[in-house]
Amino acid sequence: MTAAEYSAHHLQVLEGLEAVRKRPGMYIGSTDARGLMHCLWEIIDNAVDEALGGHGDRIEVVLHSDGSVEVRDRARGIPVDVEPRTGLTGVEVVFTKLHAGGKFGGGSYAASGGLHGVGASVVNALSERLDVEVDRGGKTYAMSFHRGEPGVFAGPGPDSPFTPFEDSSELRVIGKAPRGATGTRIRYWADRQIFTRDAAFSFDELEQRVRQTAFLVPGLQIVVRDERTAEPVETSYRFEGGISEFVEFLAPDAAVTDVWRLTGTGVFTETVPVLQPTGAMIPTEVERTCEVDIALRWGTGYDTVARSFVNIIATPKGGTHQQGFEQGLMKVLRAQVEQNARRLKVGNDKLEKDDILAGLTTVMTVRLPEPQFEGQTKEVLGTPAVRQIVAQVVTRELTARFASPKRDDKAQTSLLLDKVVSEMKARISARTHKETQRRKNALESSSLPAKLADCRTNDVAESELFIVEGDSALGTAKLARNSEYQALLPIRGKILNVQKASISDMLSNAECASIIQVIGAGSGRSFDLDAARYGKVILMSDADVDGAHIRTLLLTLFFRYMRPLVEAGRVFAAVPPLHRVIVMNPGTKPNETIYTFSEQELHTLLTKLTKAGKRWQEPVQRYKGLGEMDADQLATTTMDRGGRTLRRVRVQDAEAASSVFELLMGTDVGPRREFIVDSSDRLSRERIDA
Repeated sequence: MTAAEYSAHHLQVLEGLEAVRKRPGMYIGSTDARGLMHCLWEIIDNAVDEALGGHGDRIEVVLHSDGSVEVRDRARGIPVDVEPRTGLTGVEVVFTKLHAGGKFGGGSYAASGGLHGVGASVVNALSERLDVEVDRGGKTYAMSFHRGEPGVFAGPGPDSPFTPFEDSSELRVIGKAPRGATGTRIRYWADRQIFTRDAAFSFDELEQRVRQTAFLVPGLQIVVRDERTAEPVETSYRFEGGISEFVEFLAPDAAVTDVWRLTGTGVFTETVPVLQPTGAMIPTEVERTCEVDIALRWGTGYDTVARSFVNIIATPKGGTHQQGFEQGLMKVLRAQVEQNARRLKVGNDKLEKDDILAGLTTVMTVRLPEPQFEGQTKEVLGTPAVRQIVAQVVTRELTARFASPKRDDKAQTSLLLDKVVSEMKARISARTHKETQRRKNALESSSLPAKLADCRTNDVAESELFIVEGDSALGTAKLARNSEYQALLPIRGKILNVQKASISDMLSNAECASIIQVIGAGSGRSFDLDAARYGKVILMSDADVDGAHIRTLLLTLFFRYMRPLVEAGRVFAAVPPLHRVIVMNPGTKPNETIYTFSEQELHTLLTKLTKAGKRWQEPVQRYKGLGEMDADQLATTTMDRGGRTLRRVRVQDAEAASSVFELLMGTDVGPRREFIVDSSDRLSRERIDA
């Protein structure tokens, strides 16, 4: 093309479509066979959208032997009249203008698969030749394009000489159409300058997609013909049962339930820019209706087969409709399992998503105007309001199914609950086995310390390790604990001060080694928080100065060598009581026992009792250690989850904490001596056991 031949008309057409040719991946995903098939889907989906609107009930797709593909429909036909804003015919607008068409402005389609308005024009831009014929008003119109540019080919095929239109385009009338007949025929040759050499149309993939579409549009007949082989192959699909038949076709296992159909609608508003006659885009709040249609059934297997669609366009990566579906399923089935907990023997265990999805085959379709997709390939739905609408429909319809008085429904819902609960129990059993293996493998030696009184549960999150001071406290704690989930490890007196000791000294220290071995997650840099055998580590020492010292030594060990455990908030200090006050009640009313946890709290209590005219047993018992308590008292005040108080040990500022530990426990004696002298006046002599 010479400079003189390059007219404004060429410029107008190419300025938009040239972007498609430069960046085809933005529009069709890739330029291999996948992108080639995507172009075909764009054309087929346009015909299907017509059928969805009630126009036409037959579509034909022909793979010609010369490498071209043709799509024929019996719908309304592309408009042939002149579009006033551009001065072009409807056919040229559809095939040369990005973001133009009946689905883009609204009004022509209530819900459609192609909605960006770029499908046909993108296919045209990426085609070496595209021919379109339209039957409307008793005439057959035709137009041809070469890489997006309208003009006339001298003969058949893409290699024929091509003459572009220069001043104005012409939509040719090439014959008469039968009376009342309307429709569109599009045939194109993909541009080999764009697509890879080995890109080819896959008949199997085409057949699979066409079958899927026929399921989604009941009553629509789609014929696929492959003429590339010596013996042409033709298949035809038409299904009246819709997505219920689709679920039966997809299901890989024997049925537990029949195919259930969940349908409903929801209304939402969204603000969208609307093109005004003046050409301005004005943000306008519009009301949308979303139709939800879901078919699902559970089978005896554990594979999940899920297909989701928006306006018959597949969304293989899900989106907000898929999230709403799973949210509704979880809500209903969890509620039903809780209501039937005694019959199902589930205890406190909770269903998870995988338990519910096991053995589920489902096809979900939503229809709404102008859905928001993530990209032109439309693999993920992004419209936020759809999630809640789908969740509400699923919740309402599925709850009604469980509440149905019909004998058949009752039997199927009962079988379904049995299935999901058995999946949950299998998952928990597998996790328990895994945790057991982990607990065994986490130990550096084959056996745990003999003095460890372990718990029975293998659920790490539920388990608690109490590190107790001395064997006397261990004896009482053994009687006070819940052996299902509370483990006990006694330590003798004051452990090694690891702030001053070397790593080798720490590892050779029996008490430190026992603690690290029992927790089972290693130490130092190799510490693996996920391998820790207990959900909580609770330091339970006496409520005196020695107890505080032991607690400080233990915290130093955790801070230096198991810091992730502290940072995760899994280290706690038990708060045992300091005093036991028995308030004497008059008459036959039983005496009341009150525990206090500090001298100040005791004085406040005694003052309050004196004012109330109440007496208490003298002397008030002061616990010098945990060993002085009996099992009931220790359980009630310190170990039972219902009544105890725990102080979570947190490292909010690691550097500040490190400096304090270094001051109190480090090798430099001078600063510690100064701290003790300066702080001596704040120490209560009564708290020192002499």
